[in-house]
Amino acid sequence: MGLQSFEQGLERMVTGVFSRGSRATIRPVELGRRLLREMDDHRSVDVRGRRIVPNVFLFTLSPRDHAGFADIDEALVAELAETAREYARAEGYHFMGPVAVEMVVDNALKAGRFTVTSRMKEGGGGSGAGALVLPSGERVEIGQRAVSVGRLPECTIPLNDANVSRRHCEIHAVGSAFVVVDSGSTNGTKVNGLRIQGEHVLSDEDIISVGSTHLRFEAS
Repeated sequence: MGLQSFEQGLERMVTGVFSRGSRATIRPVELGRRLLREMDDHRSVDVRGRRIVPNVFLFTLSPRDHAGFADIDEALVAELAETAREYARAEGYHFMGPVAVEMVVDNALKAGRFTVTSRMKEGGGGSGAGALVLPSGERVEIGQRAVSVGRLPECTIPLNDANVSRRHCEIHAVGSAFVVVDSGSTNGTKVNGLRIQGEHVLSDEDIISVGSTHLRFEAS
């Protein structure tokens, strides 16, 4: 998906969510455009050949604009983070860790002006959290207990698929990271299209394929 098309989608999204008379002189879509350009301008390639982009974004706003977004701050940050994730999926980008967006004040900035800085930050440094997003959109949180996937009805995610073993794979936390482990399945478990061997450490937005079902891992 091209940047222009994605901007149009963002415009439609924020029009519905943020049309309630904000006192800010900056439209939310302007923040979204700059965020997407940060991703494009600062992408790099890791040792596995994946295109890695920043996952931490810091917006610096004037006092007036920051105050103007006060009533919608949490929703705006959440929408911008989701926009980054959707754009990454569309462009084939990968993150090193969870997406984070923060807004701070710079008293020296005039209304209507803002800056954005970004960086790549690995996940970790705490308890962390993760979830699996099913094709239906349902989210399965990964907590202290392992999430099991297989044909058995007692699995956390039961799948009615002849190509899925009774106990196909498990996803669980190891310290601050999350790993997927194939449980000796007949047809194997894939991450981003590649069959795994043993434990595989998951990154934000990785796609776990079990039979014909694709689960998206989200670090949060």
